[in-house]
Amino acid sequence: MEAIGDDELIELAGGDTRVLVATRGRRGPAADAVLRRLVAHGSGVPSEDVELVHACEVCGNRHGRPSVGYPTTPTGAPWFVDVGVAGEVVVAAAATSRRVGVGIEPAGDSVRESVDEAALHASERAALAALDPAERPRARALIWARKSALLRAMGHTGFIEPSTLAVTMPGDDGGIGRIERTVPEFGPGWRGVRFHDLPVPEPVVASVAVLV
Repeated sequence: MEAIGDDELIELAGGDTRVLVATRGRRGPAADAVLRRLVAHGSGVPSEDVELVHACEVCGNRHGRPSVGYPTTPTGAPWFVDVGVAGEVVVAAAATSRRVGVGIEPAGDSVRESVDEAALHASERAALAALDPAERPRARALIWARKSALLRAMGHTGFIEPSTLAVTMPGDDGGIGRIERTVPEFGPGWRGVRFHDLPVPEPVVASVAVLV
């Protein structure tokens, strides 16, 4: 780990994906500013020169993860980026060769339990039920953060029911999760997907999905 200003820079396993974790507070940076700073660090250009595009590359609407209009990566290829916010925490991710997505959630969200049936696979609900009640909110939030990160990394796709896929249980996988039960939309690359849970200030949890 190293720092960019007051923010924490994390290099994920694999070597081409970096994450910047920032705490906004009342006067902290906006999400786009954190992402620009991360891309600038990897590109060697001033952060104010980094151009972010929020229009979907497929439909043109403003949704999902952004893209980088300028600059390119050091090899001339486009950056793969995403950024997320929860509370006072901003998480930005940038990779040179693999799609990434950021999922960030408040761990104390009591509403999550009411949507378990729609959001979680039956195997995930069973695993949560076996946990100590005090551990469930954080584990539930991490599962949902992983799935959110995955869908953002995939980009513009047909609708996928989150409850039809399952990920490994946080706490049992050392903070690097995998897909355990997949859906046809992910194709053969699903075995190479990894979820990197991040050390972020509580009560927020965050995970970055890295696709092959």
